[in-house]
Amino acid sequence: MDPLPVRSRFRLVTLFFTLMLFLSSASVSACTIFAVTPGASEDGTMYLGHTNDGVGTDWRNIDDISVTYIPAADHPAGAKRAVLFDPDSGSDAAGNKGGDASEWVLGSIDQVPHTYGYYTASYGMMNEHQLLSAECTDYARIQLDAEEGRRIFYSSELSNVALERCRTAREAIELTGALIETYGYYGTGETLIFADPEEAWVIEICCSPTGTGGLWVAERIPDGEVFVAGNEFRIRTVREGDPEMLYARNLFAVTEEYGLWSPSDGAFDWLEVTSYGEYSHPYYSLMRVWSIQNRLAPSLNLSPYVEGSYTDALPFTIAPDRLVNLTTALSLFRDHYEGTDFDLTGGIAAGPFGNPYRSLGPADAHTDFQNGSFIEVRAGANPRPVSAIFCSYSYVAEARSDLPDPVGGVLWFGPAVAYETVYAPIYAGSESLSRSYTTGARTVYDPDAAYWTFASVTNWAMLRYDAMIEDIRSKQTELEAGSIERVRQTDAEAADLIAKGDEAAARRLLTNVTVARGDEIIEEWQNLSGTLIVKYANGLITDPLTGAVDEPGYPAWWYQAAGYQYGPRVYDLEDLRATEGLNYTGRSVWVQKNASFEEILELI
Repeated sequence: MDPLPVRSRFRLVTLFFTLMLFLSSASVSACTIFAVTPGASEDGTMYLGHTNDGVGTDWRNIDDISVTYIPAADHPAGAKRAVLFDPDSGSDAAGNKGGDASEWVLGSIDQVPHTYGYYTASYGMMNEHQLLSAECTDYARIQLDAEEGRRIFYSSELSNVALERCRTAREAIELTGALIETYGYYGTGETLIFADPEEAWVIEICCSPTGTGGLWVAERIPDGEVFVAGNEFRIRTVREGDPEMLYARNLFAVTEEYGLWSPSDGAFDWLEVTSYGEYSHPYYSLMRVWSIQNRLAPSLNLSPYVEGSYTDALPFTIAPDRLVNLTTALSLFRDHYEGTDFDLTGGIAAGPFGNPYRSLGPADAHTDFQNGSFIEVRAGANPRPVSAIFCSYSYVAEARSDLPDPVGGVLWFGPAVAYETVYAPIYAGSESLSRSYTTGARTVYDPDAAYWTFASVTNWAMLRYDAMIEDIRSKQTELEAGSIERVRQTDAEAADLIAKGDEAAARRLLTNVTVARGDEIIEEWQNLSGTLIVKYANGLITDPLTGAVDEPGYPAWWYQAAGYQYGPRVYDLEDLRATEGLNYTGRSVWVQKNASFEEILELI
């Protein structure tokens, strides 16, 4: 018999896990994701979006800023599929591989005779059969390190295996759950969305207090609805017997045994049982969920203000006021809370030119800021925008039931920061893509790498954001509109080839368009980068065509905030600086050269 009561055992287990969390450190993706179901879109398209807001190497043991294509393959009987360790599975200190694995391979599973081709980066994104995936990291009460033969799966490899083997979202959910229960799960809590042309499912995952297997629950997103998540579990009540919900076989038994939940507590609330909620500081997660929901359904009058992490004020899904099209879907990650109480383009922190990005500090770190009894009130935390300066890449994938799989699936991939990126189309039937999108590292500047092509523009724009963003938006709109038109033309050509029985020719067409359009976008953005450098160099605004130079200075409010009214405009600087309450007016006056300071002061 166990010498300790269940509740005492849970307290010890919780203490152990808490200590491990504080001692562990690694890079984690702090992502925003959404799903727009066919009934919520203008033309019946399924949209799935993901921002990969992480820093560091991923399961590929490379920097998480490039795309990898895994081709379809046949495998001999008895073959094994290696499962790789993911260094982004722990806490937030960049560069630490963490975990107890003695090598990158944690274990293996039986291989299947045939695996599908798919695109992946930090996480699987889209396969050749229009199965889509998106991910965000969540804070869970229990987060364990990897252990060979005991806990070998993290969400990245779960998404990859699902895309290798599955055609539908439900198949992906069922396979993911089975892999977790059979081979064990390690690392942070995670939310994965799997979507096909017809339906979308959310699966949320965390470690089990038993040290083996894992806890998970999945819920179908109702058609006609939009789902949003951002680093906090979104599934709430687990409903037994509901066909729209699946969960681990031992979910209730394990959580009851370890004191996480009791039937006397009432309904099983997945968020409350397995997590403390917010990921880094208050509103870190919930503000992003609110923002996208509010932008799509303002008629709901959702408030950004909530009582705490466990609020039920933000629904699991919402129906948009207007059906979503591709242009709207591509815009959802371009958000600094403009026009709201949290607008990052305004105020002294944005500087004189509305820079929405903030230098990260200790208060912004993804270290544990709350537990069952306490919450850390940090000084200096900044609002966490949807478009984050530390974004590696983002994408909006579409699956379309009215087109053959190689044509219907399109991954609109955007390197670096979402607000200033250009989404390039990658077809599900394409077997290659522009080389710029497959290379690059944050530690080595490469002007031809897609990441650095876009990151350089964002960083330069921060010098005079309010002006440069207009140039960026103009070119961004032009390029994406051109890509949308190119895709629509290619859709028809490729679908016609497939209808005539020539899928090989269709795939060549889709590959050529994918590669060529990627190359074109990179070239156009490199040209824009040069234009912006010339136009905004040295604090001036220079017309590259005419050579005309403007010296715009600063806005009046900034002169006031910066104390400019006490600048060197009179010779009696000591008297000027000693004058209290002098406001900047922007007005010049003429005075006699021999005027006294008192006479000048009356005029200014």
